[in-house]
Amino acid sequence: MKASPTLTNNMQAVLTDLIELHIQGKQAHWNIVGTNFRDLHLQLDEIVDAARAFADDIAERMRALHALPDGRSTTVAKSTHLPPFPDGLINTKDAIDRIVAALEAAVGTMRKVHDEVDEEDPTTADLLHTFIEKLEQYAWMVGAENMKASANVTHPDSK
Repeated sequence: MKASPTLTNNMQAVLTDLIELHIQGKQAHWNIVGTNFRDLHLQLDEIVDAARAFADDIAERMRALHALPDGRSTTVAKSTHLPPFPDGLINTKDAIDRIVAALEAAVGTMRKVHDEVDEEDPTTADLLHTFIEKLEQYAWMVGAENMKASANVTHPDSK
């Protein structure tokens, strides 16, 4: 099978967001300060490792489908859907909010392209399912640091 331009562009969008997620995760990892520093520092490495592995998976899938991945820094910088990450030191509370936003943005791209990807190549859609599941889990786990017990959540008996 050879990827269509639409499938190629959709996979490229996922790739650039995963590369940016990796970069932002390392930026936060190096520059966080404050309460629960060590826990967040270690958790960021898990997220970075996952983002790098997922980026490699999608890029190799692109090549398997005769598409050309573009992971150059200039391409990533101009096409990522992730909000920018600040320079300098960042306290853990703010870093948590920004990393959750980055995770949710990456997942948002995957969900946006999912149906078109699935139409053309269910195997690639399966990769997206794996990425989404893990990144949403990270967003929950990291975000729980700043969550209050009074947070609005959906209960099982809700109608």
